[in-house]
Amino acid sequence: MKDISAGKVFLIGAGPGDPELLTLRALNVLQGADVVVFDRLVSDEIMALVPDGKRRIDVGKLPGHHPVPQPEINDILIALAQEGLTVARLKGGDPLIFARGSEEAEALREAGIAVSYVPGITAAQGAAAAAGLPLTHRGLATGIHYVTGHRARDARLDLDWAALAGGDSTLVVYMGVANIAEIAFQLMRHGMPVTLPVLAVAAATTPRETRMVSTLGAIAADIAGAAPEAPVLFIIGRVVGLRDLAARTCAAMTGGSETAAYA
Repeated sequence: MKDISAGKVFLIGAGPGDPELLTLRALNVLQGADVVVFDRLVSDEIMALVPDGKRRIDVGKLPGHHPVPQPEINDILIALAQEGLTVARLKGGDPLIFARGSEEAEALREAGIAVSYVPGITAAQGAAAAAGLPLTHRGLATGIHYVTGHRARDARLDLDWAALAGGDSTLVVYMGVANIAEIAFQLMRHGMPVTLPVLAVAAATTPRETRMVSTLGAIAADIAGAAPEAPVLFIIGRVVGLRDLAARTCAAMTGGSETAAYA
């Protein structure tokens, strides 16, 4: 019988999708857990590493469709841990970057459940590396801004546009495909040049990866025409011009593709 007091939850970052980018700690915890609770953004390749027979619970969400609301996910994690189980809560990317990991940790701690974080490579790092570009570069980008392009319940974006548009920084927009027209408009309105290069990446580091190279002035129309599968990550800044030229003709992963879409 399980010791109820021994229940614990590991909030694990699965990385951007390529199983080789999963950390050793994440793999060890994943394979040693009693049950795996996973999100939609966890790739099939990562899930293939879960041992056969391990209990799995899918709590994935789609834009505008949350079959398992966040409070219910919190309750599931609490209930499993209260059974004395070791729970692997598996999230795409890093559990503390736009993944609501801290919200789940707060609920668990309030219930007296032990929680540990297992960091993962976030989508921005994976997408940039796969495309052969840096996120910072001397003379081009001295910093990085990570922002979300989506608000809960489709609320209005209230980003500090002036701060994001100013300075020599790379801007990375997560979950921004639905609002990219508004994001691009506000950035240009606050001073970013129309010709600033943009890289859009879907399914980064997986065999399904696709990329589109565009400009701030054209990205909204280009994305609308391509209709990539969400979520899409946008890297905006001069560093996009430094991407590996080979990425124009071959994908970083088998089956991926890149589209040049300059205005």
